[in-house]
Amino acid sequence: MIKFNKYAVTAFATGLLLTTLSGCQKQEGTTEQAGSVSTQARSSTQAKQSAPARCAECGVIDSIREVTTKGEGSGLGVIGGAVVGGLLGNQVGAGSGKDVATVAGAVGGAVAGNQIEKSVKSTKSYDIIVRFEDGSSRVIHEENATAWRPGDQVKVINGVIRSNS
Repeated sequence: MIKFNKYAVTAFATGLLLTTLSGCQKQEGTTEQAGSVSTQARSSTQAKQSAPARCAECGVIDSIREVTTKGEGSGLGVIGGAVVGGLLGNQVGAGSGKDVATVAGAVGGAVAGNQIEKSVKSTKSYDIIVRFEDGSSRVIHEENATAWRPGDQVKVINGVIRSNS
């Protein structure tokens, strides 16, 4: 029969117990860390699923403004207006009054002719304000009448508005 020293057995049992307990603590810590990582990964995945992916080019037509640009006079309106105004002024009065009316008609006709020419040559274009998903806005200028309406979902690619459907 083998005899064991009670102090040696007590020391061995205490060491075994401490080793076992310290191993359990490490496993619990690892489990907590793994659970924490798992919870973080789950939270991150849920956040990605609940928040839709942002599209940098996507937005909504906020408003459309018509812009009228006055044309430039080439001088033809001035000349044409002066001739017509002079002819009309020449029909009024007699003597020196006729000369004054002719000059006044020519000057008035020149001014009117210039304004008429500018008006005829004026152009209309459109400033379309697009509000993007990130909250920013941008003005897109189009020369021709547009089919877009406020509230339309669009994409702006290289400065060109396209449908986002």
